[in-house]
Amino acid sequence: MSARNGEWRTPESTLLMLAFIGGSPGAILGQQIFRHKTKKEPFRSRLLAIAGFHGGLCLLTTGYFLARLLSQWASA
Repeated sequence: MSARNGEWRTPESTLLMLAFIGGSPGAILGQQIFRHKTKKEPFRSRLLAIAGFHGGLCLLTTGYFLARLLSQWASA
């Protein structure tokens, strides 16, 4: 609506930065709920890449701590 009325809007770069610093789950959820920027490229691809990065980071972190925990149990 803001674009149609010529009002101020939040820049895509700000939205992507907020997603990158930890808001990717909320950004994707909001995108789907409000049906906003669901087809706009390259925003969509960049948001999915950020979410993929966060997912990979979570997997690596979980694997690291799980390996440490298992090694502590094995040495006990």
